[in-house]
Amino acid sequence: SHMHRISDVMDCWFESGSMSFAQYHYPFENKETFEQHFPCDYIVEYIGQTRGWFYVQHIMATALFDRPAFKNVICHGIVLGSDGQKMSKHLRNYPDVNGVFNDFGSDAMRWFLMSSPILRGGNLIVTADGIRDTVRQVMLPVWSSYYFFTLYANAANGGAGFDARQLRADEVAGLPEMDRYLLARTRRLVLAAEKSLNEFAISDACDAVSDFIDVLTNWYIRNTRDRFWNEDASAFNTLYTVLEAFMRVLAPLAPMEAESVWRGLTGGESVHLADWPFVVDEKTGEDTELGRVLVDDPALVDAMEKVREVVSGTLSLRKAAKIRVRQPLAKLTVVVDDPSQVDGYDALLKSELNIKAIDYSTLDEAAEHGLKIIDELKVNARAAGPRLGKQVQFAIKASKSGDWHADPVTGDPVIETPNGEITLQGDEYDITRRVEEADATARRDSASSILPSGGFVILDLELTGDLIAEGYARDVVRAVQ
Repeated sequence: SHMHRISDVMDCWFESGSMSFAQYHYPFENKETFEQHFPCDYIVEYIGQTRGWFYVQHIMATALFDRPAFKNVICHGIVLGSDGQKMSKHLRNYPDVNGVFNDFGSDAMRWFLMSSPILRGGNLIVTADGIRDTVRQVMLPVWSSYYFFTLYANAANGGAGFDARQLRADEVAGLPEMDRYLLARTRRLVLAAEKSLNEFAISDACDAVSDFIDVLTNWYIRNTRDRFWNEDASAFNTLYTVLEAFMRVLAPLAPMEAESVWRGLTGGESVHLADWPFVVDEKTGEDTELGRVLVDDPALVDAMEKVREVVSGTLSLRKAAKIRVRQPLAKLTVVVDDPSQVDGYDALLKSELNIKAIDYSTLDEAAEHGLKIIDELKVNARAAGPRLGKQVQFAIKASKSGDWHADPVTGDPVIETPNGEITLQGDEYDITRRVEEADATARRDSASSILPSGGFVILDLELTGDLIAEGYARDVVRAVQ
């Protein structure tokens, strides 16, 4: 009964590469099952299998069946332990899994892995801190938005509660802009997550969700609190509709939390038995019932995104200058291509940023507002060198002195040299725009920030006695509350 070695063993890759048909004992049995399931929809393994299992499976399938072995593959990077070495059982160089589940929950660990560079082939160091960050950035904001909804819905009607329901398509046009913006962003989330998951791009789906969480908690809920406080039915129904659809998107990515929130919202049996929230009918290409509620509104979304950029750019200037938001400031100047996009949100911007006056201007009008727009040229010598040879030195010199002009047609920088003009092209240069006060002595203290989609904000940081007194009064009120 002792073990004996079999001498005739083929290469183990040959065996694992035979998995597609060997698992069914084909062709001796399960012939029909194999033929129905081959090639398989997708497989997953780490990057080392590119020349191992992935490769040999294709070799075997092509030789035997003249077909590929699989239609899709997720190829992940290497999981590293907290010491930066490859994670291994014998080194025990990773946080205890049960400890992580008990402290942070399985969803947090799952999200940490799925949203990471590891699903794009990069390596990942697993640390308890990384998983804790997921709880802070994803799990808690999702839960707090649900908690916010239930808190206000249950307190409504003198404690009798408000029974929220899904919006109807005919109600959408009459909703406030903030609601319509959230519905449009929810539609975009559904479509982005659907596309990413269909393409097995799981970390892209996680990115879309993270972006949406920011919109939901740091923008929509923050700016509509008073409507919930005043028991506005449309606010309740909008948030209910959005949370319910959002949980169905979240279900494959954070199954436990999505289940808990969805069941609490709907009283349904399980989010995992519900359909994906399709907004477009796959067969007809027309909007579904949910799609007619989650209506896109590109102009509104563009305007609101610009307003959000102004808010975050201005808040970062406050932070850099160490001036808290409760301290009022006198003036903000917003320089954008189309001021009519944002000036309708003047009241929202003033209250969100605690600023007395906001000045809106186009880039062309900037000079009338006492601003100077400066285009700074940076030459990429490595890219321009091979084409321009020694003349690249003239380009570098001109970029430092500002002695160049833009071609009126292409916008490319043109530089005068003793041997005639040279024009930089493509990736040979970068132009960055900055803005400053035309008369630096006119205002003592200001700071500016570039907006990601173009334009600037310039914040007057000067603190007068009156502004300081008002800020102090606000602190006192806050302390008393």
